[in-house]
Amino acid sequence: MKVTTIILAAGKGTRMKSALPKVLHKVCGKPMLEHVINAAKGAGSEREIVVIGSGAEEVEKSITGVEFALQAEQLGTGHAVKMAKDKIANADGIVMILCGDTPLVTSDLLTKFIESHEQSKATATVLTAIMPDATGYGRIVRNQSGTVDKIVEHKDASPEELQIHEVNAGIYCFDIKTLFEALDKVTNDNAQGEYYLTDVLGIIRDKGLIINAMISNDFTQILGINSRQQLALAERILRQRKNFELMDSGVTILDPDSTFIDSDVEIGRDSTILPFTYIENGTVIGENCSIGPNCRLQDTKIGNNVIMQFVYAHECEVDDDVVIGPYVHLRPGTKISKKVKIGNFVEVKNSTIGEGTKLPHLQYIGDSDVGENVNIGCGTVTCNYDGKKKHRTTIGDNVFIGCNTSLVAPVKIGSNAYTAAGSTITQDVPENNLAIGRARQVNKSTWKDKRE
Repeated sequence: MKVTTIILAAGKGTRMKSALPKVLHKVCGKPMLEHVINAAKGAGSEREIVVIGSGAEEVEKSITGVEFALQAEQLGTGHAVKMAKDKIANADGIVMILCGDTPLVTSDLLTKFIESHEQSKATATVLTAIMPDATGYGRIVRNQSGTVDKIVEHKDASPEELQIHEVNAGIYCFDIKTLFEALDKVTNDNAQGEYYLTDVLGIIRDKGLIINAMISNDFTQILGINSRQQLALAERILRQRKNFELMDSGVTILDPDSTFIDSDVEIGRDSTILPFTYIENGTVIGENCSIGPNCRLQDTKIGNNVIMQFVYAHECEVDDDVVIGPYVHLRPGTKISKKVKIGNFVEVKNSTIGEGTKLPHLQYIGDSDVGENVNIGCGTVTCNYDGKKKHRTTIGDNVFIGCNTSLVAPVKIGSNAYTAAGSTITQDVPENNLAIGRARQVNKSTWKDKRE
């Protein structure tokens, strides 16, 4: 059956104390709303309509691949769903309703939930969970036969109802036509003065229609995010899921509690991730790599058999059989070819480093094209900025750059050329030449006596 999803994401999130809309706060590397959208799509949803309100423009700019409906005034969950009526009232199939601040929900759970709704032939199905601490959640009140009688919001619950630990997850499936007919009958006669979506269930029950309820076997999947503390808890849970998923696929993570990997990261089997490593923004790591300790990788592609320790790399590429670190910064636009070795205290920016080249220590290589099998001596700097524009340095194959060489761009060093230690190179160096760009040494034999 065709499934359309409405995601409620209009709330202000005042407890977050943030200028950023609540649903855009990131969990495991992406906005919490995006996690909910992905879960819906993974469960077979064909359309996703996000109801927005507070920070609507920012949400629209940040989230793609969905439709939006505006709830200009926040008058409750029932009112929010009505804002999407014009988009789906004539649609076929069922509508699934989710909350945009529940990033822990999974596609597997939603798939089972939709199946439960279809198999029960119910008009409405509600997802519930047994919550150890049910504070703040609507309670599921069942009748003697065990079916759902009503859902009571926490602020409207009696002392007896507050003792119930089965709670409303805020996730529903409805027959589309029946849902909107019932919504037209919902009033705001409650402690909050709002139009509750939960009141729809009572209206459906009074018509003698079937209301189904499915209990989730994992209450953490329905946890909503309303504070920074809850955001941190969701972060911990999602990162643990990701780490366990990677370990199940053949990745070794020495200490999952001190390893932080975004949900869209890919890592090949037999790779090892050492502690205090952050892997973010869709980074892809190949097989048999050793990454860490203390690495941070963002939007970086890494090949096979790569060793990295104490490295910050972002928006760059590293090919197979490369050894990097410690204390290396790889900046955007950098491409490291196979079998390169980069040692301590090296920064590479917007440069291509050819196969087999060595940058052993203490270099800045910026806006450069470096050939194969080049050895760059300690303390070498490519002087790529003239105060107004950036310029490129080109180094051919098999070049030896002496220690403390300054290469003042734009400049080209031909293949098989050498530069003497301590040189400042301002002109091109032809192939097979030795370039010496330094003053002749002069020793002053009586200088100390004169000084004194």
